This record gives sequence, structure tokens and C-alpha cells, in this order.
Amino acid sequence: MMSSAHPILSAVLVVAMSTAMAAAQEPRGDIASGRRLAEHWCGSCHFMNAGGAPAGSNAPSLAQVAQLPSTTALALRVFLRTSHGGMPNIELTPADTDDLLAFILSLKTK
Repeated sequence: MMSSAHPILSAVLVVAMSTAMAAAQEPRGDIASGRRLAEHWCGSCHFMNAGGAPAGSNAPSLAQVAQLPSTTALALRVFLRTSHGGMPNIELTPADTDDLLAFILSLKTK
């Protein structure tokens, strides 16, 4: 009886861990606040909508960033914590990061 319970317990643990990992990737921030942060910190180089970039910038719009298959909450979180050439090193609070992620991911079309 113990041998049949072990695979079931393993399956339950795998599902629970997968659910926890997915939940950890979901942005839990405020989209409106994230938009304000994006306009302040990102708007000089990135447009918010699907258009190009401001004059003199070759940065993609945040809507274009959102459409990339690799754009997930986890990928954005790592990106924002890593220095990148041409981008200012901004220090966001965890709440600000969540808000910015929520805004960018809200631009992703389903």
C-alpha cells in the first residue's frame, strides 16, 4: 500500500510546486502605478504603446517588449535587477517592481 501512495504523493508535490512557481511569476502589482513608473523611468527611451521609440532612441516600445515570447514576470524581474548598457541603473522597491511588471505584462496581447 505504501508503494502506491508514494507516486500519488509525488504527483501532488509536483503539482503544488508548479502552482507555486507559476504564482510567483504572476505580477501582483498595480497596473496604473506601474504605468506611472514606466512613464517616469522608461518613457524617455521606450514608448508605452506599440509605436516606435522617442527620437534619438532605438529602444523597443514596452508593448513590443511585452510581445516577446521570452517576456515573463520572472524574466522582467531578472532584467530589471541586472545592469544593461544604455539603461540607467534604477533601484526599485519590491512593490514598484511588481507594479512595473504588472503594467508591462498588461500590454501583452493574448
